[in-house]
Amino acid sequence: MYNTAQELVAEFIGTFALIFFGAGSICAYQYVHANGDFSLLGVALANGLAIAIMVSAMGHISGGHYNPAITIGVWVTKRLSTLDAILFWGAQLAGATAAAFVLKAVIPEDTWRAVSLGAPALARDFGVGAGMALEAVTTFFLVLVVFATAIDERGAFKAIGGFGIGLTITLGILVAGPLTGAALNPARAFGPALVANHWANQSVYWIGPLAGGFLAGLLYDGLFLKKP
Repeated sequence: MYNTAQELVAEFIGTFALIFFGAGSICAYQYVHANGDFSLLGVALANGLAIAIMVSAMGHISGGHYNPAITIGVWVTKRLSTLDAILFWGAQLAGATAAAFVLKAVIPEDTWRAVSLGAPALARDFGVGAGMALEAVTTFFLVLVVFATAIDERGAFKAIGGFGIGLTITLGILVAGPLTGAALNPARAFGPALVANHWANQSVYWIGPLAGGFLAGLLYDGLFLKKP
């Protein structure tokens, strides 16, 4: 068993890694291709691999949330107290912000400003409502996979949980990346937005993912984990 302080440090480190490698990959592509010619697959893999590795490495300590949307799904199913959920959120947002500050410090200003430190953004003419819905659906499947692989003892085995969770993020970015930036995670949006001072449509990346995570947790717990 690990204590709360150890769990919070694990959540901080895991979220830091996601933003550093995920948002950092966007900045790196901008640096190499100043015309904005991004590799969607490359960015998707950077985010997916970061989570897969961190869940595999440290998921046994805190559960490997690294995402307020996953935490809210665990909280609503009473697997986490309200106080612990708030502390997890704080650690996740702090990790995301710290990673964004590191990226800002090491990446040329012209580069990170061009992509707002990798903060997600809606495509032109893609509505806020549609953005929330897309973020909600993709995050729903992410949290569903978390429950199926990392929480359900009868599921696809915790040993491969990180692999499944990382692939789900990769798929979500391949679908939603060009339209919403595919945060699937309020912390992923918050850290870069705070440091780059880029708050456009921030509600999309809170309301959508939190709603998706909340519903996924309730559904999986109520349908598959509740004893008859």
